[in-house]
Amino acid sequence: MFDFMDMGFDEPGEPIESGPYIPDAAECMRCGMCISSCPTFRLFQIDEETPRRRIRTISKILVENLPTSAEERVHLDNCLQCRACETVCPSRMAYGQLFDQAQARLKVNVSWLAKLAFRLIEKKRWRTRLMPLLAVYLKSGLQKPLRRSGLLKKMHLADAEVLLDKPALQALAACYPASVTPFGRVALFTGCVAEHFDRETLLVAIKLLNAIGYEVLVPPQQGCCGAIHQHNGQSVAGLIDNNIAVFNALDVDAVLHTATGCGAMLSEYQSDDGKAAELFRQRLYDINDFLLEHWPDDLQLTASTLKVAVHEPCSQRNVLKNQQAVYALLQKIPGLSIAALADNHICCGTGGSYMLTHPDNAGQLRDLKQQIISATYADVVVSGNFGCAVYLNGYPETTIRVEHPLVLLAGQLPL
Repeated sequence: MFDFMDMGFDEPGEPIESGPYIPDAAECMRCGMCISSCPTFRLFQIDEETPRRRIRTISKILVENLPTSAEERVHLDNCLQCRACETVCPSRMAYGQLFDQAQARLKVNVSWLAKLAFRLIEKKRWRTRLMPLLAVYLKSGLQKPLRRSGLLKKMHLADAEVLLDKPALQALAACYPASVTPFGRVALFTGCVAEHFDRETLLVAIKLLNAIGYEVLVPPQQGCCGAIHQHNGQSVAGLIDNNIAVFNALDVDAVLHTATGCGAMLSEYQSDDGKAAELFRQRLYDINDFLLEHWPDDLQLTASTLKVAVHEPCSQRNVLKNQQAVYALLQKIPGLSIAALADNHICCGTGGSYMLTHPDNAGQLRDLKQQIISATYADVVVSGNFGCAVYLNGYPETTIRVEHPLVLLAGQLPL
């Protein structure tokens, strides 16, 4: 039932048990290897803000059916779910899965505002109707007086409003033909919020795919990946089943995602129809991996002398584990200077919706990340996750823009 540990103790010839296994909290080795990777420990420097203490609380909820104190809930809720602890855990504990199960078990009562946000994310028609109103608001000049009034803070909208950018109002086309001799066909996962606010990345992704010979389908029936819902204890079965059905019905070579946060969720899709979920996962690719694998030998990019720092999102480092594909792709641009951002293993504070639910904690982590970015003297920082880019670009004193690596690549395509 809580299949979260794989100790690798099976010997050849020994039958493997397939039944439920419920480990005791004491089976956490308390080795402390997860502590240095935990962003909240970096902030608070107390044991209560470490994965090993949160595992004890999760065990109370899932295994022992014991009540948890308000303090334990606060420390559990402070987790960014970056899953850095998973990558270093010698017990291979699936912390992310456990955390989501605990959140679902707790059945936390969310505010009316959170409920509205969840519905807007779920309902594409609602979002489509809201976007023109947001566009008018951004052009109206009302932002400054409304911020000064304090009304946004009272409504708990100030942290979200400051990150708003001009939304795309037109829907993407259902099909984008290849611009060279067709080689195959792929489907593009556009996400929910990103469909409106990260349109540039989606368009350059289509441009690159067309340039290497792939027709791109963008099914309008697709929906939110469900990550934000799941991490906040909400039901995601309907969202998962819808996306599996929509993409499995397409005759394509692959299903591609451009945002690593969505990709992490999509890569772990489970469904009552196991075969359907398996088919979906088998055809799922991060676009960096797909481009790298199918890049034509005769497609040469133009040179650039830019100095680029690579931000590795937690969803990419700790779940997809394919960050090296970004470096390999960028190396196709002659003359480009490429370096990893220092302390890439520490979360930037975005954490899906964490930047909105825990603005103080997230802000401190963003401050630390921005200090590192400033010290690079890079011309541009690239990040494969839309949420991270939005949050880092929203830093008041930012001077170095964060953009998707695909934007750099597409900009160097030959005319």
